Amino acid sequence: MSRRSTRTALSPEQLTIAWQSASLLLGYPDQDLLDRLELVRRASHELPGTVGEPLRETVARLDGTPLTDLEEEYVDTFDSRRRHNLFLTYFAHGDTRKRGVALLRFKQTYLASGVELSDEELPDHLCVALEFAATVDQESGRQLILDHRAGLELLRLSLVDAGSRWAGAVEAVTATLPPLQGDEIEAVRRLAAEGPPEEEVGLTPYATPGFDPGPAQPAQPDQPVALPMPSFPGGR
Repeated sequence: MSRRSTRTALSPEQLTIAWQSASLLLGYPDQDLLDRLELVRRASHELPGTVGEPLRETVARLDGTPLTDLEEEYVDTFDSRRRHNLFLTYFAHGDTRKRGVALLRFKQTYLASGVELSDEELPDHLCVALEFAATVDQESGRQLILDHRAGLELLRLSLVDAGSRWAGAVEAVTATLPPLQGDEIEAVRRLAAEGPPEEEVGLTPYATPGFDPGPAQPAQPDQPVALPMPSFPGGR
């Protein structure tokens, strides 16, 4: 039986671990990530196998690989292939004018929960959406991800087909979501056949691909808070 054929409801604490783990693993590789791999591995054992196993697969494929090799492969994987894009609205809208409206919705959702990103950060980056869902507002964050489910599924399928070391992290995310329904399955098929739209327009003041969440900034009283870095229970 495939590990994707059954799904177990996750507790809020388990969702936090799953989404934080995936956010870390899918970020641009650096020494901080390598230092946290064992932490992610330990935390993954708190999760059902359908979620924890693919996370551990990604950890195993990152662990022991020279950082320079990971950096080069990450750029080749996510910055130069349209079907491997980590920006969720890209799959539905490509670089079209409609994407600007979709990006604004992400920002407004974050602001409603007191989170403000800089104008240099695209709010639909999968790592940002996962971090928001894990540490700020699970329901709103989950809904943002579900709204772009077809693109997320295409990303998963494309990474699996390519044998990417990051495929397991995306598979873990999709395993935390409800099974695809009829319309969603058709949307994935259409995306797989046609790919994202190709109209080219500027998206300023948003950033270009290559996003790095970076360290969180201290919150000021009565001001929007910055997204915190992941920290698993007992991890500090």
